[in-house]
Amino acid sequence: QVQLVESGGGLVQAGGSLRLSCAASGRTSSSYAMGWFRQAPGNEREFVASISWNGGNTRYAESVKGRFTISRDNAKNTVYLQMNRLKPEDTAVYYCAAARFGTPPIVAYLYEYWGQGTQVTVST
Repeated sequence: QVQLVESGGGLVQAGGSLRLSCAASGRTSSSYAMGWFRQAPGNEREFVASISWNGGNTRYAESVKGRFTISRDNAKNTVYLQMNRLKPEDTAVYYCAAARFGTPPIVAYLYEYWGQGTQVTVST
């Protein structure tokens, strides 16, 4: 069992930055691939970024590539999402998730554990 708790969301102006954190607990949480997804009102949950258990492989949605960076610190059991040059269309609830896969997945159904989400709102 892996428990995930996101933090770091908030209100930011367009062009600004935020860093989301996802604290994982559970004996083997550091062995999981981790992902970030987001869901805006009326939209389906969409992939944002994912990272392999050792941080050696990262994947990004085209819409965030070059602006967002996913990273992890296994000593702290924490995964981060650094979000720069934020746009109003980045507004959503952001969720972190854990998957027992070598290659970090980009589809939600492959993730076994989910956090409760943190709201990110980007104003114009």
